[in-house]
Amino acid sequence: MRENPRGPSARSARLTAALEAAVDHRWPVVPGAVLRDGQCSCGDGDCPVPGAHPHDPPLLAATTDARMVRWWWERQSPDAPVLAATGRALSAVSLPAEAGARALAYLGALRLPLGPVLAMPGRYALLVAPYSLDALGEMLAQLPWVPGSLHYHGPGGFLPLPPGVGAGRVRWVLAPRPAADGGVWLPQVGPLLGELVEATVRLDSGRSAY
Repeated sequence: MRENPRGPSARSARLTAALEAAVDHRWPVVPGAVLRDGQCSCGDGDCPVPGAHPHDPPLLAATTDARMVRWWWERQSPDAPVLAATGRALSAVSLPAEAGARALAYLGALRLPLGPVLAMPGRYALLVAPYSLDALGEMLAQLPWVPGSLHYHGPGGFLPLPPGVGAGRVRWVLAPRPAADGGVWLPQVGPLLGELVEATVRLDSGRSAY
């Protein structure tokens, strides 16, 4: 039997997930738009990502304050998905799920330390330490080719967190693990970027980027 996304247990799971992300992981979170009867609560009939984006409150309101988080998910938006704002405390790179699974297997074989990894509908997202767009641009400029299906979640971006809702389920492939000084340990994006590009290129074209 499928869980009712508006039932008490589902709402409790979202509140728990929001508090864990904000308080334990130190990631700013905000409620996302809600999908109701196939329509996004943002009111845009042509919304390109219904139930999968910030709306009210806006992304800039994302916080780690437990009192605000409780108010949002207990009183204002109990059915809303949990979104983590990227750029301040975390960033990410996402790629098609098949390429993501291939990249994880290869990175694991190389024994490269990996941070949390999310499985979203059709995609994997590897969470990394915050990066600036300028620094990312410099790293990408050194690569021979960068596929368009590789997405970057840095300043001004966001990621859905488990359990997800509306736009689809979200789960941890690799769960967050504590850092020595609190929060969550996150790797730098540089050592991972080339392998993520290579895995995506192979999926897109069946050939190597190098």
